[in-house]
Amino acid sequence: MPYSIVFFDIDGTLLNKENVIPDDTREAVLRLKEKGTKVAIATGRSPYHLRPIADELGIDTFVSFNGSYVVHAGQVVYEQPLKQEAISALEEKAAANNHPLVYLSAENCYANTINHPQVIESFHYLSLQPPAYRKHYWREKKIYQAFLYCQPHEEGQYLEAFADLAYVRWHPYAMDILPGGGSKARGIAALLKYLGISPEDAVAFGDGLNDKEMLSFVGMGIAMGNAHEELKPYAKWTTRHVSDGGIRYGLQQIGLIE
Repeated sequence: MPYSIVFFDIDGTLLNKENVIPDDTREAVLRLKEKGTKVAIATGRSPYHLRPIADELGIDTFVSFNGSYVVHAGQVVYEQPLKQEAISALEEKAAANNHPLVYLSAENCYANTINHPQVIESFHYLSLQPPAYRKHYWREKKIYQAFLYCQPHEEGQYLEAFADLAYVRWHPYAMDILPGGGSKARGIAALLKYLGISPEDAVAFGDGLNDKEMLSFVGMGIAMGNAHEELKPYAKWTTRHVSDGGIRYGLQQIGLIE
């Protein structure tokens, strides 16, 4: 089947554990573009944290913030910010528990605490510069995603208190806070509608728990060999490990590159 567009997650999919793009992945994406297939990124990262990877691969279309902010060729085609009243209530509860928050707009991100070790550790995990302090940044800009810093056994109180928000844990210390119903699939659906492409004509590669909806939604959802075991049942099939030519092998197996 001739697919029209391929979506790639970043961490653990385009990037290996050293947070670099393997040479075979870079070559495979280049060949895919040369064949005329549209290429896009679908990630939990912000536009500014995905930019170096997108620039390296020559990609100008992305679904960021786990679907809350979508850009095609420099134009915003979909956005769903968090509601200020939800952020205010979340901040109050997090403060009572001494749980830090990081607020992410389309332009920048700031922490509401100064040099918190868990915030620093999580950003270093992604090979990113930890955010500066700006306590009430959420009052200044549209916020598309927040990071809440709590351990897994502490998260239940938030899921119960704020059932209208969406949550994705991506680090032992941190989880994404998203608008209710937010997911990569929602952002992808908006982009596909804008481009006039059917979901059945789309491919997606992913490895994390925030890729469940995306892999289920597209016509060909492919899990990386290194994917979380809970993700794999949501994929049509599983390719090789990111460090073992997983992207190239996957694209070859579905006939998009030789």
